[in-house]
Amino acid sequence: MNPAFPPPSASAEGSPAPCYLASEPESSSLNSAPALVLGCYLTGSGPPQSRALDPRVAVGDMEDLIDNLSVVVHGPQDLRLEKYPIPEPGPNEVLLKMHSVGICGSDVHYWQHGRIGDFIVKRPMVLGHEASGTVVKLGSMVKHLLPGDRVAIEPGVPRCTDEYFKIGRYNLSPTIFFCATPPDDGNLCRFYKHNADFCYKLPQNVTFEEGALIEPLSVGIHACRRGGVTLGSKVLVCGAGPIGMVTLLVAKAMGSAEVVMIDVNSTRLEKAKECGANYIYQVKEESPREVASKVEDLLGQKPDVTIECSGVESSIQTSIYATRPGGVVVLVGLGNEMVSIPLVHAAAREVDIRGVFRYCNTWPIAISMLSSKSVDVRPLVTHRFPLEEALKAFETSSKGLGIKVMLKCDPNDQNP
Repeated sequence: MNPAFPPPSASAEGSPAPCYLASEPESSSLNSAPALVLGCYLTGSGPPQSRALDPRVAVGDMEDLIDNLSVVVHGPQDLRLEKYPIPEPGPNEVLLKMHSVGICGSDVHYWQHGRIGDFIVKRPMVLGHEASGTVVKLGSMVKHLLPGDRVAIEPGVPRCTDEYFKIGRYNLSPTIFFCATPPDDGNLCRFYKHNADFCYKLPQNVTFEEGALIEPLSVGIHACRRGGVTLGSKVLVCGAGPIGMVTLLVAKAMGSAEVVMIDVNSTRLEKAKECGANYIYQVKEESPREVASKVEDLLGQKPDVTIECSGVESSIQTSIYATRPGGVVVLVGLGNEMVSIPLVHAAAREVDIRGVFRYCNTWPIAISMLSSKSVDVRPLVTHRFPLEEALKAFETSSKGLGIKVMLKCDPNDQNP
């Protein structure tokens, strides 16, 4: 999630630009390397035995370094497949052979609009930040990973040891590197380099797709922590998209007694029921107060915690009206910058309103939850496409035809 952002409407005007294969990117990439560095990989020059003896290189994978097909956005409605150079990892980095990358609502928004708020695509940018892959080469300083390790990627990497880093809230650092947020490239490509400290080894019983889904799962973990979800909590989740779904899963895993999920989409609500929601409610023409009253009827009380995942103004209003006095509203979805909300209604009842921006310190928790089977994110993947069909995958995601659309980057391994 990058950041939490509601998927754009499927009725956006204009048809997308054709997806084509270009010979090389139009501009340099923050995650690319000069072609000269890649000579031995692309042409086979250099002594093969020296590569075979290097314990920092996965020989079998390095022999497959033919091209680095990447999904690149150039501007609104302009998505292309391009061959980028294969990057050379720095001392504290690893080179990864990408396997699974989920499409986030922010990826779709950058494709359709070329910007999210003040983050504007000013040069070609590789998309993707929900990702997992295999280590194929180590930087000289990397000690905790080995070639062949399967890892999940945390896309936000602090660039400096600032005050937010020191207090453990590095997600708030204004200088943070974040995949697929201008000007930083993402990892929807065949090969990608990343800071090794933000690559987390996956247990054998956790699939690549589950590893990629740790990114949205982390949003749910961070939201539930910010909301204080605990044993016995009664929780309302507004919005049954991918982030709402993982929030539901995390709330249940953290011990919430009952969870209500509301949305306008009946299909997604049925999926939420399958994923463990105690109650679902389809919002139609009701006012926010009326929806809040219905939630109270379902739970037998007002919820202790409401987690708003849609960013829709009326849903934020519902969140405040619905939450019990002394409760917490967590705002995850980001919509319009200016919204009208019943703030006095919250203040007079001491309802705390807390924001969520991405996540921090969540990957180890998410991996433990997946490995122990405390949560099951696998049913959330409803569509899969090979990297070459990226445009079709983006169109599917933009139309809201599924929950999570997954792109498979390794042509030799399309398994989950």
